[in-house]
Amino acid sequence: MLIIPAIDLKGGRCVRLRQGRMDEETVYSPAPGEVAARWETGGAEWIHVVDLDGAVAGRPMNIEAVKEIRRQVRVSLQLGGGIRGLQTIEEWLSFGIERVILGTAAHEGPTLIKEACRRYPERIAVGVDAREGEVMVRGWRKGTSQRAVDLAREMEAYGVAVIIFTDISRDGMGGGTSLEQAKEVAQAVETPVIVSGGVATLEDIRAVKGLVPYGVIGVITGRALYEGTLDLAEAIRVAKGG
Repeated sequence: MLIIPAIDLKGGRCVRLRQGRMDEETVYSPAPGEVAARWETGGAEWIHVVDLDGAVAGRPMNIEAVKEIRRQVRVSLQLGGGIRGLQTIEEWLSFGIERVILGTAAHEGPTLIKEACRRYPERIAVGVDAREGEVMVRGWRKGTSQRAVDLAREMEAYGVAVIIFTDISRDGMGGGTSLEQAKEVAQAVETPVIVSGGVATLEDIRAVKGLVPYGVIGVITGRALYEGTLDLAEAIRVAKGG
């Protein structure tokens, strides 16, 4: 199982939000590229980057910060936030982003998902972001009445490479992830699933690792790494079976 450090960008800085609320941020660094280099040195194979301003605006906003991260590290990057058109997808992939993550577009633009998967196989991920099982979009501010499991199944049919499931109520809270919801999504599809939201300790890593037989291949963690409740090297050791 992969441990994937998160870098959330707001105003060009590395921040973490509580439950996705833009007005409840903690700033961890003004230099996201340096943070990415730290995670690479710590053994990360992938880094999860989110353009928070872009997710709200519906278009890329933290472009220079993302490019600086790409210049600083050689590890694989997956990027989400404000990616809602084929041109934007193509631009990011051509710049060296290994995988783009579509969130709002997954619910509102299925045609885009189908075409993106056709053009860029294995490079399109979908973020299934849910609060109490309901999919949320537009920077987690708008409910959809669609269930997370149903969206995951729909995205699998389109051929996405990975599904990233986030329990919004746990995100940035450090209280452990929602294992039952994550398991429900993972069991519903054959597409690999990455879990996000609430991971804070090695025990949380071990708990998520129990979902590997159901198709979970990785876990995203942010605040715990920044605040020291989780050591990246130790987390990777546990995730790989140590």
